[in-house]
Amino acid sequence: MSDYDVCVIGLGPTGLTLAHLLAERGVTVLVLEREPEFYGMARAVYTDDECLRILQTAGVADEVHADMTVDLPVQWVKPDGSVLAQFRTCARPHGWPVSNFLYQPDFETTLERRLASRPEVTLRRGRAVVRFEQDADGVNVMHQACRGTGYGAHEPDLEPGTEQIDRVQYLVAADGGRSATRTALGIEMDGKSFPQRWLVIDLKAQPGTDPFGHLPYFDFVCDPQLPTVSCPQPDGRHRFEFMLADSDSSEQFELRETAERLLGRYVDVSAVTIERQLVYSFNALVAQRWRDGRVFLAGDAAHMTPQFIGQGMNAGIRDADNLSWKLADVIRHGADPAILDSYQSERRPHASAMIRVSVLNKDIVSTESPWAVRTRDLVIGVSRRLPVLRTALTEAKIKPRPRLRHGQYVGLPRRLRGLRGVEGTLMPQPPVRTRAGRPVRLDDVLGSGWAVIGIGVDPRTTGDWSGLSPRWVTLFEPGARPQGLRGSAADPDVQDVEAIDDQWSRWLRKAGARTGSVIVVRPDRFVFSVTRPSEHWRAQQALAQRSGVPA
Repeated sequence: MSDYDVCVIGLGPTGLTLAHLLAERGVTVLVLEREPEFYGMARAVYTDDECLRILQTAGVADEVHADMTVDLPVQWVKPDGSVLAQFRTCARPHGWPVSNFLYQPDFETTLERRLASRPEVTLRRGRAVVRFEQDADGVNVMHQACRGTGYGAHEPDLEPGTEQIDRVQYLVAADGGRSATRTALGIEMDGKSFPQRWLVIDLKAQPGTDPFGHLPYFDFVCDPQLPTVSCPQPDGRHRFEFMLADSDSSEQFELRETAERLLGRYVDVSAVTIERQLVYSFNALVAQRWRDGRVFLAGDAAHMTPQFIGQGMNAGIRDADNLSWKLADVIRHGADPAILDSYQSERRPHASAMIRVSVLNKDIVSTESPWAVRTRDLVIGVSRRLPVLRTALTEAKIKPRPRLRHGQYVGLPRRLRGLRGVEGTLMPQPPVRTRAGRPVRLDDVLGSGWAVIGIGVDPRTTGDWSGLSPRWVTLFEPGARPQGLRGSAADPDVQDVEAIDDQWSRWLRKAGARTGSVIVVRPDRFVFSVTRPSEHWRAQQALAQRSGVPA
């Protein structure tokens, strides 16, 4: 008998999101965090629309998003401030702004406060996992009171005689880049550590001042003499990062006078407070294995992403979404535990792609040789003049798409070849209108589990999908809802909504769907299948086989 369904180690963004999602899906969770006090310093500064969509499923997106700065352009600029390229988009295919800048302490504080109110979650700070043992039926997790590590400054300060063992079905380690769980499992990491050092300086405006008003956008300053990152943050805060030369002393760059000298080029240092000043280096590493029996790695424990496209935290949030619904289906709905093997096959390629793009951006920003600088500027200049490449630049389409690899995901094979097939891709989230006329986001209609969407039809009439315990949805294209003197009667078991704009119609055409088609959507909003009336049987047969959910 287990004390909890799942134990999550670590209370960073990955652990917080995972605990929220598991609780949302009816799973009991024990969260253990060895540090007794909140860190309180910013690390991540950015999140995107895909991750906000995940937080929407977790029930916390609106609250955390209220504190973010949104829709800021992201730029490559020359030392004189002239723009090499600018990334910006107003499109919201997933129902949220693409560009969102946050102050991580506020973000985490909100998530932790909300998590503490969930009855499915037991949250214990100041508890370090000292040992775990797994067998065929579960995991014994031994943890001990801990006075902390100074967030990595020293070994865990454990209190003797405070050991406790909890029995769980599964253990998820979101315990950071120095994961003790990964080490205990003997899991190696592939990739490389980079020798370049960067100085990060977090600033806050003095009351009554506006020292950052002339720095409205997120800038990668492509200065061969001093590559620099300038990042606005909410609530009168700003971050700068400066790359050190090989000959520079880390100790010298952590002195206040050095910070003031570097900052003086950009801001009035008398109008700011330095909240943090730290020299760091970075890694581009991915764990060889993300699962060992009933133990899983997530977040930085599974992959370490350089900071140059702001996707380190976001990769962990994506891990949490992918793993949470599969654990919930196994624990709550009797799915075959083999479905858990797809966690690594689905997430590892995308996390690796994000790392490659981040390293590429680092190379672009930190180019130093005159020849390489001229080549970079020429290539970017030519790209801005060619329509296809210009769109790729301005809309940041170099970012890896949420598209799972052929043969490595839970879902039917893509019915349409090439780039058009939508199976294994993230479905858009168009705004929809309820029968009462109220506009809502589509995911709020779909719920947190599986969903079966009938295009203009009641999906229950198209076959037996009940093994999924899905949310039933009938979705009409704009202006296509049936009408008449009496209209159709409302059915409380079926959500009946109408798309508001043409985004949904365009996606249906891409998917090869039409009236009478059925779309089966996974709990993480990736498409399991799109079938026309004559093909529904194929998807129904595959569901039990490929999803692991009993028919």
